Amino acid sequence: QVQLVESGGGLVKTGSSLTLSCQASGRTSDIYALAWFRQAPGKERDFVAAIRWGNGFTDYADSVNYRFTIFRDNAKNTAYLDMNNLAPEDTARYFCAVRMSGRPRYVFNRNDQYDYWGQGTQVTASS
Repeated sequence: QVQLVESGGGLVKTGSSLTLSCQASGRTSDIYALAWFRQAPGKERDFVAAIRWGNGFTDYADSVNYRFTIFRDNAKNTAYLDMNNLAPEDTARYFCAVRMSGRPRYVFNRNDQYDYWGQGTQVTASS
């Protein structure tokens, strides 16, 4: 089991930057990948970015590529999402999730590929 706690969300102006954190605990040695998803009111939970815990390979949604960066500090069991040039369309609750090792056919941008989820942190960008 892995526990995930997100932090760093807030209310910002369009064009501002934020860095979100995801602190993991528990069976962190068995994490295969960690991802950020987001969900706006009345909409589905959508993929944002993912990172392989071991080798650091990353994937991004087209909507955030070049603006957002995912990275991790394995020694601290923490992953981050650097968000730049935020727009109202980025307003959502942001969740981190982990996929544990041992599962076949990993598809990085699907909700059902992940085993444990955090409670989320709210990001609001307004003009």
